[in-house]
Amino acid sequence: MQTPAPATPRRPFLARACRAAAWAPLLAAAVASAQGAEPPPPRGVDAALARQVRELAQAASRTAVPGMRVDIELGELDPRLKLAPCQQVEPYLPPGVRLWGKARIGLRCLQGPTRWNVFLPVTVQVFASSLVATRALPTGATLEAGDLQLAETDIAADPSPPVRESALVLGRTLARPLAAGEALHQRDLRARQWFAAGETVRVVAQGQGYSVVGEGQAMTPGIEGQAVRVRTENGRVLTGQAVAERQVEVTL
Repeated sequence: MQTPAPATPRRPFLARACRAAAWAPLLAAAVASAQGAEPPPPRGVDAALARQVRELAQAASRTAVPGMRVDIELGELDPRLKLAPCQQVEPYLPPGVRLWGKARIGLRCLQGPTRWNVFLPVTVQVFASSLVATRALPTGATLEAGDLQLAETDIAADPSPPVRESALVLGRTLARPLAAGEALHQRDLRARQWFAAGETVRVVAQGQGYSVVGEGQAMTPGIEGQAVRVRTENGRVLTGQAVAERQVEVTL
């Protein structure tokens, strides 16, 4: 008598099916993104209003940074809010708000039993070419031409300005380590010392519509970005900014 073949266990197939089901929403989102579909609106905001917010943020951002690619990511309203029904909600840009990095858009009810005003968090990404590290660079590294290359980065992601021209930083020293592919910002560079205390420096004093050039003796080291005191030839002590090799600018 022939023994029947054992049944093929179904668990591996079920496991594969479960994994496929788990990946299905992510795959659908990726396909929608590739087709240019709008992302789902945040909780508490309908699709039409979310579209208006994105259009407002895009228009304001592109005016501020023309020619750059701008992406807008909407956050969510505070879940503790209990807003009355509203037939007309208007998005607006609050006074003094700069749509750069983490920001917010105002939403106000224009037609409803109770007028209300809330703020929706948004993240504004601004993409432009800036310098990134070609390899991991340690603190104290002196930057050379091969250490940096241009790449598209989100220049709004960091409050410190990005560096976009290699000629401005070659020979400068890093104040902190950089990972490969990480963008270089002004804060990543050590301040330069343009001169030491006791050195003779060129003093450019600028006033309303005029400037005077003379010499003086530095009383403190000339560190980039820091105030420096200089004694002029007639004994007067001035405070200015070290701006270049043995040069001080004073505003009168």
